[in-house]
Amino acid sequence: MAAASVIARVIILMMPLLFAAQADAQGRCSGPASGVPAQTIAALARGVNVSNWTENARLQGPSPELLRAVRRAGFTHIRLPVAGDLVMHAFSPQATIERQLAGIDAALTELIGLGFHVSVDLHPGEGFGRLHRDDPKSSMAAMIDAWGGLARVIRKHPVKRVFAELLNEPDIAPDRWQREAEQLATFVRGQLPQTTLIVGPTYWQRADSLPQFQPLADRNVVYALHFYDPMVFTHQGHWDPANPLSRIHDLPFPLVADDPAVVRLRSELTARGDDKALQDLDKAIAQAGSPSYVARQLIPAVAWQERYARPLIINEFGVFKQAAPRDSRLRWLESVVDSAEANCWGWTYWELDQGFGLTDPRTGRLDAGVIETLMRPR
Repeated sequence: MAAASVIARVIILMMPLLFAAQADAQGRCSGPASGVPAQTIAALARGVNVSNWTENARLQGPSPELLRAVRRAGFTHIRLPVAGDLVMHAFSPQATIERQLAGIDAALTELIGLGFHVSVDLHPGEGFGRLHRDDPKSSMAAMIDAWGGLARVIRKHPVKRVFAELLNEPDIAPDRWQREAEQLATFVRGQLPQTTLIVGPTYWQRADSLPQFQPLADRNVVYALHFYDPMVFTHQGHWDPANPLSRIHDLPFPLVADDPAVVRLRSELTARGDDKALQDLDKAIAQAGSPSYVARQLIPAVAWQERYARPLIINEFGVFKQAAPRDSRLRWLESVVDSAEANCWGWTYWELDQGFGLTDPRTGRLDAGVIETLMRPR
């Protein structure tokens, strides 16, 4: 039987599990969440990534006015990506590392002062990515090096307000990451005895990667997913002109083959002979086709949670807004948040004020429609 047919049959068989889990969400949400403090689960419920602050050398954050507006809107959690290569001696001199750590310390002070809880996310760049793929011993030493410095900063702040995310989107084989995650968690726990850790699987932390990842021995851990499916929708108008998705615009969600906008786009791509973009589009259409698409894609994570009773969070999801129809973007966001909250998962939007951002580029202020979609009672 073809792989696609097997996957389709598995999805059909698991749909009752998904809907039963969602129906029972309220009961499970009120119960204990592994060894993670209940107040941490509550703090992680609704958040936003603040990228481009401590993940580069500029160390320039958003305006205090914008951050206060985010807090007033009801967000309780900030995920703070940290440039891993700039806090590792393998890639940066001591002076650069100390400057970055001081900047992270200042960011934590500001965010905690505004009432946020913060995840410090080790978010390395291309240098560490290559090292991680090619040299297990040296890359583990670099991660431990980074977390030694980051832990020194985190210890300055209230333990209940700051969380430690071990590594963003590890790009290695699942069995190797399983071993490394255990080793790294043990080291970080030794540095931060009471801090909640956050960790996710390989392969871009997709929901269908989670079944290959076993819960860590440490109980004070939240498990993180990223969700951007279908990529042809969420990354349409891609910022890299070499990417085929840069040539896809105005694609609606849900993706339905006979939608006039889809038919028109297919005709344009066919006329231009853009076979790669057309292939990506047709693959996404075949996989989508209904508003329940998001819930179906998350079924492996629902099953994993049912099996292991560990807390989950979708701590990256979003739509590149330059080329996506606004109503479809809002519809997709609503589907992701609905699915997350139905399963007692926190969520953290990607991101505040860049290409996927919560802000309206015309005003620099929060986009009221996006905020209403994300934050409405469910």
